[in-house]
Amino acid sequence: MANKAPQNATRLGRDYIARHGETVYNVARRMQGDHPHTPLTRAGFAQADAMGAALRELLGPRPKLTLWASTAGRALQTLAIIAEHLELDWHQAHTDARLVEIGMGQWSGRYYHEVAQESADFLDLEHGLYRRPPPGGEWYDAIAVRVSGWLADTNDDPGDRLVIMHGMSSRILRGVMTGMDVLPQFAAPVAPDLPQGSIVRIEGGVETLVHRGSGGAAHAAPA
Repeated sequence: MANKAPQNATRLGRDYIARHGETVYNVARRMQGDHPHTPLTRAGFAQADAMGAALRELLGPRPKLTLWASTAGRALQTLAIIAEHLELDWHQAHTDARLVEIGMGQWSGRYYHEVAQESADFLDLEHGLYRRPPPGGEWYDAIAVRVSGWLADTNDDPGDRLVIMHGMSSRILRGVMTGMDVLPQFAAPVAPDLPQGSIVRIEGGVETLVHRGSGGAAHAAPA
């Protein structure tokens, strides 16, 4: 049950929040986080294709849709494929660094098994989230602040929009947008985990799953 009004519930349009496709880091089980560019795999491209096809069926060709993406290359690659399905101009997309994934600090680029050897319980498997901030990295309350700032600055976007981002940061954004309770152990509202390549629609603070991706869940390889 929500403990506060959803942020930007006054927006007139619908928001489609999507998680990018699988990357080479996901397959290698390396800490990806806010790394600027980790390319999609063939499976990742297939997931982006499926996302584009699902949105095409839902919205039709050339929908009136404002395009947003994280500045990370994997989000932009995913958006390019979706835009082709929708017959929209990828070059008209907006990017914002506030939509990037959690900052990994000293864990950035490291293999999961290496971190697990140093701290076996670093991952909360029930929630698919880290139990503590990475050394020199970011915590979930900081993500909530930056995505809330993005929401406030873009509340006047006209009509519907599509936002391509990441596993953990999208869960915080969705939690903020739907007014979910703050989980004390993570200091932020956290929406349920979804596989890579998934899309939800948020309208008036209410979330609906419109496409379930075929990729891994966040607890398998956060992205």
